[in-house]
Amino acid sequence: MRRTVVLGVTGALIAGAVAAAPTATATATHRAPDSPAEAYGVKTAAARAAKAGIDWAACPADWGFETPIQCGYVTVPVNYAKPNGKTIRIAVDRIGNTGTPAERQGSLIYNPGGPGGSGMRFPRRVTTNSALWTSTAKAYDFVGFDPRGVGHSAPISCADPQEFVAAPKADPVPDSEADKLAQRKLAKEYAEGCKERTGAAMLSQMTTANTARDLDVIRAALGEKKLNYLGVSYGTYLGAVYATLFPEHVRRMIIDSVVNPAPSNIWYEANLGQDVAFQGRWDDWKAWVAKYDSVYHIGDTPEKVQAQWDKLRATAKADPIGGVVGPNELLGFFQSAPYYDSSWATVAGVWSKYLAGDTQALVDAAGPDLSDTAGNITSENGNAVYTAVECTDSKWPTSWKKWDRDNTALHKKYPFLTWANAWMNLPCATWGVPQQTPVDVKSRHGLPKVLIVQSTRDAATPYSGAVEAHRRLKGSELITEKDAGSHGVTNLVNPCINDRVTAYLVSGALDGHDVTCAPHTAPVPATTG
Repeated sequence: MRRTVVLGVTGALIAGAVAAAPTATATATHRAPDSPAEAYGVKTAAARAAKAGIDWAACPADWGFETPIQCGYVTVPVNYAKPNGKTIRIAVDRIGNTGTPAERQGSLIYNPGGPGGSGMRFPRRVTTNSALWTSTAKAYDFVGFDPRGVGHSAPISCADPQEFVAAPKADPVPDSEADKLAQRKLAKEYAEGCKERTGAAMLSQMTTANTARDLDVIRAALGEKKLNYLGVSYGTYLGAVYATLFPEHVRRMIIDSVVNPAPSNIWYEANLGQDVAFQGRWDDWKAWVAKYDSVYHIGDTPEKVQAQWDKLRATAKADPIGGVVGPNELLGFFQSAPYYDSSWATVAGVWSKYLAGDTQALVDAAGPDLSDTAGNITSENGNAVYTAVECTDSKWPTSWKKWDRDNTALHKKYPFLTWANAWMNLPCATWGVPQQTPVDVKSRHGLPKVLIVQSTRDAATPYSGAVEAHRRLKGSELITEKDAGSHGVTNLVNPCINDRVTAYLVSGALDGHDVTCAPHTAPVPATTG
């Protein structure tokens, strides 16, 4: 998924990593899987949830979920070390399995990533008759949820939503030390806004480990002894942490497009590695655009396409296009191409129209929609949760010299995303609540075999993350989609992958060895004249 950034820039959200950039030296201390107090707290909360169950009912009309999808809440502690203290409600939804009662194997819970993404749309894969999930839907109730702080689950905030969207945003690539100082000031103010608007008590508990504990309480509330789980992007890290904390509660788990779970990678190193991978996938897209120059007329070589991009950025910087689209807004729109090849034709088409004189096409695609109040609230909330979880999950460098040195060096070779990603994460350098140490993800007694799915050219969660997760989760099997780069593989049409995902979920079948699949069908313009 993609996220709009707070500090006047738009950058990547979903964290991943390749081999660490040479200049990056952030470290993290490993933590025990769970403190005794937290372990007691989650057992207490799960027992209460199992007894209470979920009061399923028709979803509120403004949530946008059609029948027969049902909605409800699960109560969890804000702080698992204090299970009798303050609680919040986690929003969940479900659609029952489409097969017979004898075919039902329980609930399949989904997380799409983020941090900050809502999984509540997952049951719509059944109501919209997604062919990829027909067999799986016969066996499972499809269950989605809003993680703590997200959407309908005690949503947090770091800024006024309308101001967050409407505020003028600077070019993410700094021209001077003054530009950097201005961004540092914005980052510090945003961090302060998170603490002020959310409160330290809640903000300090916005961690992946706590969301994993919430997931176990949801499992109990559903009446399930063991968890069936599908996690994508950041959802893979959530799954890996859950597998470490609750290995004997896992039945089947798929992690797709994988965050490198090494504690030293969470999260500063992850974002540096992401900058490298995004540049590689941006280059892939430029080559594709050049291949179809007869359609788009942008440039017939990658170098010419890049020159047009540089010209477009310069134009938007000198005078925002349509008065609203500057370099930051351009990046917010164009970065969807490195994320998903399903966006390749869309982004190229808008760009082509702009070059042919249709300025409005670009304004409509990349400009802010100030009239979309609900969407702006969702955007601000998602950005707040992203920042809160990544900043609280782990210790970040506090030295600006380190941030400046690392990102200056990376930008020279990997300019597409580097500075935007830096500003996105810089609030973590002045975070207002204690930062934790990451869970040391590893197999523990009772963990069954996990299925890992990953494309080799993924920009948001680079391939090395899947390799590291495979190493840490002993007995796991890795499906590699070679020479492909879309983020989120299990919902794409590729029978080599789809059939194995279905077989694993429905019957527990695995190949007994790692598998390499050919890429899914490459995108083609609607017209190739």
